[in-house]
Amino acid sequence: MKLNIKNTLLASVVGVAMLSSCADLDIAPKNIVTSDALLSSESGMDIYMARMYSQMPFEDFKYMAQWGIRYNGWLNATGIEGTGEALNRDGICAAFTGEEDAYWGKAFTLLRDANFLIENLPEYRGSFPEITYNHYLGEAYYVRATVFYAMARRFGGIPLVTRVIQYPDDSDRLEVPRSSEEETWDQVLADYDTAASLMMPKSPKSGYSNKYVALAFKSEAMLYAGSVAKYNETVTGRLTGTGQKTGVRVIGFAADRWEAASKRYFTEAYKAASEVIRDGGYSLYKKKWSPDDRDAQYQNMVDMFSDLSSPENIYVKEYAYPTMSHAYDAYSAPFIFRSPLASGVCPTADFVELFDGFDRYPDGTLKVTTGSKNTQGDYLLYDKPYDFYKNAEPRLRAYVIFPGDMFKGKVIDIRAGVYTGSSPVKPLFNDYSYATAFSPKYQHLDAYTKKPKTLYLSPREGNSQEVVDLGDGTTMNAGGENGPFYDNGEACLSGLYGRKWLNPDPSFTATEGNCAQPFILMRYAEVLLNAAEAAVELSLAGVSSPDGTDMLGVATKAVNDIRERAGATLLTGNLSGTVDSRNIVRKERRKELAFENKIKWDLRRWRVNHYEGRDGFWGEVRNKDAYSDNSRYRFRGIYPFYSTDAGKYFFDVHFQWVSDKTFSYSILDYYFSIPGGEVTKSPVIDQQPNR
Repeated sequence: MKLNIKNTLLASVVGVAMLSSCADLDIAPKNIVTSDALLSSESGMDIYMARMYSQMPFEDFKYMAQWGIRYNGWLNATGIEGTGEALNRDGICAAFTGEEDAYWGKAFTLLRDANFLIENLPEYRGSFPEITYNHYLGEAYYVRATVFYAMARRFGGIPLVTRVIQYPDDSDRLEVPRSSEEETWDQVLADYDTAASLMMPKSPKSGYSNKYVALAFKSEAMLYAGSVAKYNETVTGRLTGTGQKTGVRVIGFAADRWEAASKRYFTEAYKAASEVIRDGGYSLYKKKWSPDDRDAQYQNMVDMFSDLSSPENIYVKEYAYPTMSHAYDAYSAPFIFRSPLASGVCPTADFVELFDGFDRYPDGTLKVTTGSKNTQGDYLLYDKPYDFYKNAEPRLRAYVIFPGDMFKGKVIDIRAGVYTGSSPVKPLFNDYSYATAFSPKYQHLDAYTKKPKTLYLSPREGNSQEVVDLGDGTTMNAGGENGPFYDNGEACLSGLYGRKWLNPDPSFTATEGNCAQPFILMRYAEVLLNAAEAAVELSLAGVSSPDGTDMLGVATKAVNDIRERAGATLLTGNLSGTVDSRNIVRKERRKELAFENKIKWDLRRWRVNHYEGRDGFWGEVRNKDAYSDNSRYRFRGIYPFYSTDAGKYFFDVHFQWVSDKTFSYSILDYYFSIPGGEVTKSPVIDQQPNR
């Protein structure tokens, strides 16, 4: 389904509203759009739907986690919310502990529109064919479910406003208290089910939803609900509590309720995903895929994010220049293409370590020396920086721009520095632990600060670069074209750039308002992963298949189908009802859905963002003390250096050393605060417990 409600529809609403009022007070003013005008014809319903969809809480190019749902996307980047996917040059690179604009007031405005349609459309039932009438009604339930879902995963229990509240009215009807978290998720479930039962299997028009869109989002929402019900119990002291004003359990689940609720929600997640898989008609994008051609596999995954005809697309937000555009490339392209900014998405070494195709130390980290850990032996040498990544799975190359790879017709030159000492080259540091994450940095090393210096780094780009004479009549800038430059946080912070979502056309020059790539809000690969995770969770809980399918067979096939398309190593056995299998699926989600505004929510529902649970942060067991302490955590870059003596490159994996980004997360952060003004003015709206 392409979300492409035309701007002309929105303009129609504005146009109607701007008509001059009529002097005859006995007839309806022409600057008021009446229910008759909107709800009695398909053209009117197009306008009504355009209004609702323009206010939906979609997390696309117009969304920034630090600020919340503002529909502008200024400084837009993806995967920078302390998830480990990427780092960003600005203060918006922060852990996902809240949003400056809480999704509260905007939510109730949209709920009013959805509830108005549910309550009033029956009066106009005769104006439409039955199938069309049902679809419109289903759209209203879909919108309401999506709003409740967006609120629930932020706040837990919310005021379930399922009717149009008239003003003025009795105070007891105006005030709607927060429901319990379980009641809230039950309402999300009921509304998605109603929507799916009413809507057509195919969208009747571009911009509309359909049955399988509702089912896909239901699977995602119920996976979230099942996870919260289960994994709140793993948090020290149990993550639950009641409001002071009402005594309602506004976050978490009762001790005698959580297990049954978790099983029920995972069951609903699996059923919804299974139905989409069986009947939806979607498939993984493989138009250019070839089983034996890694370049074709890479290009296939690059193309899938811009191909609007992709059979994988379930729900897509389309953009068009100049009427409706964004600025993703203007903020997140490589430094040499900055327009006006750059380097908004710089993937981390920690993220790269999720993928196949790299030599590793015994502890699983990237191997860059000949020793058994990165403080031992000599640096491994490469003729070209790209050689370090040449065996990486094609999916990673489609998501990340490697040093020395091509983008927009140019070789992307990334270099941290030049080493002029003798080879073989010993590790630059004798300690790479979290204790030294903040200092020393490369510019503090004796090789850089003392004479004769053997390490050259550039503080800035351009004429500020340190230049090394290579002795053969040529010179080399220490930081290359893209840095990193240690006194400019707008260059390549981590030694890598994000490729996913960028426009690869060499003729395209980005500005702050001319980008028009689509954003895929829901795709078939996620539905496969939803089914796989729900299947493993149900098997862990001892629950049999709710629809007669072989759940673990479905899960195994889902993961292998995704891995095959990605050019990754296939599973050699079947998934089972074990924590190891659960982690396999989680890790696959982290890889496949990176930079799609999904992972920050996964980390929250798995309850792995706080220190005690952080061993599972990566979707696999890792030593949390290697990258964090009990309050903070940081991520690493992969930094290429050129050795003049060897005439080759070596790599150093080190905590980010430019534009330092440190993250923190506590148990309280799994639920955002209710806006203080709403709590203060209402006798029934409870703040989160312990806030």
